[in-house]
Amino acid sequence: MYITIQAFKDMHGSKPLALDRIIKLVKEPTNRYDNEAIACEMRYFGKIGYVSNSVQTVAKGTMSAGRLYDKITDEYFAKIMFIIDNIAIAKVLSSAEFISEIENPESDLHYLSDNLESLDFKEE
Repeated sequence: MYITIQAFKDMHGSKPLALDRIIKLVKEPTNRYDNEAIACEMRYFGKIGYVSNSVQTVAKGTMSAGRLYDKITDEYFAKIMFIIDNIAIAKVLSSAEFISEIENPESDLHYLSDNLESLDFKEE
């Protein structure tokens, strides 16, 4: 599954976006603008933007936040695969990819989650 991430232009711009970086996806059910909002967080930067949820911002071939929302747990992870300006296309990690990231002591995953062992990682 691929998603479009719209980074904040006024905060960090495209600065935090880098290929192969891990993004933490966090559901925001109380978001006042979109009850299917999924925030994107990165190591060193915190919240950098949101998973796109509009026909104007979702890249063709990627999943909107609304379509992804029920497929992930409250905290999930993706990896940046492509970048254009302040937009990134990220691949939602599968269980195998998640385990591989956990096994890598240098992975940003270790800095983005307080308790990796407690995560309920869904299968695709």
